[in-house]
Amino acid sequence: MSESDPVPGGRPGEVERATALSGELTGQGVHGVVLAYVDTAGITRVKTVPTAKLASAAAWGVGMSPVFDTFLADDSIVTTDVLGSPDGDLRLYPVLDRLTVLAAQPGWAWAPVDRITQEGAPHPACGRTVLRRTVAGAAEWHGVTFRAAVEVEWVVGRGDADGDAFVPAVSGPAYGAARQIELSDCAADLLAALAAQGVDVEQFHPEYAAGQFEISVGALDPVAAADHSVLVRQTIRAVSRRHGLRVSFAPAVLGQGVGNGGHLHLSAWRGGTNLHAGGTGRYGMTPEAESFVAGVLGRLPALTAMTAPSPASRLRLRPSQWAGVFTAWGRETREAALRIVTGTAGIRDRAANLEVKPVDLAANPYLALASVIAAGLDGLASSAPLPEEITGDPARLDPADAAARGVRRLPVTLAESVAAFRADEVLRTALGPVLADAVVAVRLGEAGTVEGLDDEGVAAAYRWKY
Repeated sequence: MSESDPVPGGRPGEVERATALSGELTGQGVHGVVLAYVDTAGITRVKTVPTAKLASAAAWGVGMSPVFDTFLADDSIVTTDVLGSPDGDLRLYPVLDRLTVLAAQPGWAWAPVDRITQEGAPHPACGRTVLRRTVAGAAEWHGVTFRAAVEVEWVVGRGDADGDAFVPAVSGPAYGAARQIELSDCAADLLAALAAQGVDVEQFHPEYAAGQFEISVGALDPVAAADHSVLVRQTIRAVSRRHGLRVSFAPAVLGQGVGNGGHLHLSAWRGGTNLHAGGTGRYGMTPEAESFVAGVLGRLPALTAMTAPSPASRLRLRPSQWAGVFTAWGRETREAALRIVTGTAGIRDRAANLEVKPVDLAANPYLALASVIAAGLDGLASSAPLPEEITGDPARLDPADAAARGVRRLPVTLAESVAAFRADEVLRTALGPVLADAVVAVRLGEAGTVEGLDDEGVAAAYRWKY
């Protein structure tokens, strides 16, 4: 009997479920299951198992080296005092509640994983575990739960373009009907695949940059929202490939112009009531919601180490491009880093939320959400005051006025983001020392790989990594 075969003493409840699911999947023509997680650099890494081995994976996990926590996007490796060596092993345990048959990849199913040590303890660098722990702590210590969603922006390129060049597969204008028509067949297949996979799509549309599109999905608990972010991208890539197209979720595929975002939408709830609506604060926020927003606002420079973690992120984070590069907030102000979304009158009790804009899809969604929530909870716990809002473009403020109002540019280099993160005890504690050190090492490693490159060189280095 191999070490991967389930034997008595494994995880019997999960084994029984996985055995039943395996039979159901086989009956649907599914031959393999993709086990997916996101590493520190924001790359989705996978292992796969035959459907017949799903019960074994549920019982004992599937082996994976912890070295991937210090992989860079180009697959080179950096080290910390505990990570980056060839030693050790982890087990990938499929989350059966999230197992999904992939409509655009016939014969395959997909599941996120929790990463566990061989001794059965949570791996300290598992982002999914960190987010789950952060959400559980919010409920236990503050009585607060969350609903979250991750916007997905991407560009569609021609699959027959020369080399690694990006040639837009559509030519219509931003938000234009022509662009939607040009991608009509692929887009219809994408919406059908997501619906078949149980993903609640709220809207799909052409975006601003050349060949760019966006999908918004319904809000879920934060862990499920991060899972869906990974699943949605897997589906977009698979559907596009079947249509002979190549897609990129990189923060920027060109050295100039608008990049791809991955904005976070987040609302805090207590006892079934949305704290961002129906209150006595600005735009209906409760005092707790205002303090939560203030907590996020105060830690934005350090948060960019998680939310905008790539050298290519800096190509996107430019003023006056709706990327939110200043420490400012405002109602429906798309140049502020934090946008207060009140929703339409009549549904504000359900729709009101906070949008965090300096986020892209090079970010590990689990780390990004965990860090933003930790920052907001610190503000909530300390009753942090929310400063005056900003209207218009903060880049147009007089420098002295901006300084007096606390409006400053977010870090323009990864080194600046890392320095702010290193100095932020709240965020480092939220991630834990092992993962916090991995974030620092990976970010500085990424910065080192592009040293000396111009903007076009940086964009090319990450164009097809995400």
